[in-house]
Parts: sequence; C-alpha cells; structure tokens
Amino acid sequence: MFRRTFWFTAGAAAGVWATTKVNRKLKQLTPESLAAQAANKAVEAGHRLKDFALDVRDNMAEREAQLGDALGLNETPERELPAPRGFAVIENTFGKPTEHPKYLENTRYSINNRNEDH
Repeated sequence: MFRRTFWFTAGAAAGVWATTKVNRKLKQLTPESLAAQAANKAVEAGHRLKDFALDVRDNMAEREAQLGDALGLNETPERELPAPRGFAVIENTFGKPTEHPKYLENTRYSINNRNEDH
C-alpha cells in the first residue's frame, strides 16, 4: 500500500511539474512575448554598440594625442602667424552693370532669352 501511494504521488508531482513547464513555454511563444523579447534584444544590442563606439572614440583620441606628441604637433608655436592678406578692390568704370557694352549687345536675341518666338 505504501508503494502505491508513493508512486501515485510521484506521478502526480511529475504531471504538475510537466504541465507547469509546458504552460511557461507556451506563454513564452505568444506573439506579445516574442515581440517583447525582440525589443529587449534590440535595446541590449544598441547599448553594446554605443559602448563600442565610445570605446573607439576614447582610444582614437588617445592615439591622436600620442601621434601629436611624437610628431611635435601639440607644441605651441614660438612665433605668431602673419596677419591675413587684404583683397584687391577693382573699380567699376562703367557705372551700372546694365550700362556695360557687352551686356547691351544682343540682349533681345541672346541664348538665355527664353521669351523669343519659335
């Protein structure tokens, strides 16, 4: 009698355990759960990419500083740069732009005139 009770209890416990396991797995496979899992994975991947980009940026700045020191680019210049050069001014000898002789030639039949008759 004790053996039967033991095996009956063991079978019932195994059935409850298996049913619970199957129900959990079914809940994980619902569309809402799958969408939430995918969103969590995407957010996690984004954080890893951001961390990678920050590491690359820090290492790049460190390496640029090393190269600048090795090439002497980070030293302050001993003399000042020369003043910027001025621009030459050209005087308009024809007055208004419309009084220019080239402008007045063939303005009615020029290539750019789109109002001519065809």
